[in-house]
Amino acid sequence: MTFSDFNFDEQLQEGLNSMGFKKPTPIQQQSIPLILQNKDLIACAQTGTGKTASYLLPIMHHIAVGEKSHVSTLILAPTRELAQQIDQQVEGLAYFTGISSIAVYGGGDGMIYEQQRRALIEGTDIIIATPGRLIAHLISGIVKLDHLKHLVLDEADRMLDMGFNEDIMRIVGYLPKNRQTLLFSATMPPKIRTLAAKLLNNPEQVNIAISQPAAGILQQAYLTYDPQKIPLLEGILRESQYPSILVFASTKDKVKELGRSLSKLGIKVKPFHSDLEQDEREDILRAFKSRQLPVIVGTDVLSRGIDVEGISLVVNFDVPPDPEDYIHRIGRTARAETTGTAITFINEKDQRKFASIEALIGREIPKLPLPEALGDGPEYQPQLKRDSGFKRKPKGNWKKHKNAGNT
Repeated sequence: MTFSDFNFDEQLQEGLNSMGFKKPTPIQQQSIPLILQNKDLIACAQTGTGKTASYLLPIMHHIAVGEKSHVSTLILAPTRELAQQIDQQVEGLAYFTGISSIAVYGGGDGMIYEQQRRALIEGTDIIIATPGRLIAHLISGIVKLDHLKHLVLDEADRMLDMGFNEDIMRIVGYLPKNRQTLLFSATMPPKIRTLAAKLLNNPEQVNIAISQPAAGILQQAYLTYDPQKIPLLEGILRESQYPSILVFASTKDKVKELGRSLSKLGIKVKPFHSDLEQDEREDILRAFKSRQLPVIVGTDVLSRGIDVEGISLVVNFDVPPDPEDYIHRIGRTARAETTGTAITFINEKDQRKFASIEALIGREIPKLPLPEALGDGPEYQPQLKRDSGFKRKPKGNWKKHKNAGNT
C-alpha cells in the first residue's frame, strides 16, 4: 500500500511526494480510511508509529476539498512542545495546499499571547492548542468554534494525567455537537474510555502494538547503586559513538542537578525543564535537532513532548514510575523503522518497578556488568511472586554493551 491509494487531494499528495512519504505505517493504514469516512475514532498506538500524520492527512484532505470560511479543526495536546511539533508537521504537509495553522500554548511573555491573539483574529484552518491557553482565548471571545468540523485529542492519556479533564470538557462546551471527534492515546486506561464515552459518537477503534517497544530498540540495563550512576553515565557518553542522546531523570530538580554534574565533567549537555523560558526551551530543541547539542536531560515531558529524527541513545537515569512511561521514553529512539539503544540504570529501590516493566513487555532485559573501576552493583532481586530471573550479577566487559541484548 502507498499513500496514493488514499486518493488524497492532488496538492496534498504533491506535498507527500516532495517529502518522500511513500508507504503508510500500520496506524496510518487503518486510521486514514475511517477518518476519511468521517467516523469518530479511538486509536491506541505507541509513540513513534506515525499517528500524528494518521489524523492530519485525512483532515487536511477534507479541508483542501472543502470551503475555508471558518476554523475547521481543533487539535488539543498536553504540552507546548507537542503543540509546536504538530504545527510544524502541518506546515510541512500543507506546503502546496495553502492550509494554515497556529500553535496556541502558554508560557513565554505577553508578546507571545498577543501574537497568538492576532493570528486567531485573522483566522486559520487548524488550531493546535494546550487546553489552558485555549480557554483564555475562548473566554476573551476572539476564537469562534461554532462551525468546527474536527476535534482531535492527541496524547489523551497524558492530558488526563496532567489534570486537564475539566478543561477538555469546558472546551467541548464551545464546540458544535455535530462534529468528528478523534481520540489518540498511547494507553487505554478506564479513564480514557470514560472520556471517550462522553465525547465520541459510535466510534471505530484501532489498536496498534500496545505496550511494546519498537522492534529496532536494543534494550539493556545496569544494576547500580546511586553513587555509581553519574560515573557510569559519563563512561557511556564518552566511550560510545552516539551523536544524539536523551537522558531521563525522575524529577525536575534531578534534571537540573544532573545537567550541572555532566557539564562540570566537560560533557556538552543542557537540562530541559519547565522552569526555562519558552525561548530557552526552543533554543535547546533547535540545537539538539541540528546536532549542535548532543545530550539533553529531561523528565517524562520529553518522552512525549518532542519528535526528533535520529536519536541514537535513550538513557533512563532513573527507572520510570509507570511501566507505560518506559515505553514512551525509549520510543524516542528507533523511530520510523530505524534502530537505537535504550539503557536503564536500576538501583535497589527501583528493582520491583523494573520487573513490572519486564512483565509488561514480556521479556527479560539483559543486565550488563559495571566497569571494574566502579565495583559491584546490587543483585537483581525484585522480590516479586513470579520468577523474575537474573538473580546474579553479570560478569564481563561493560564496553561490549552495543552488541548485547538486541530485541
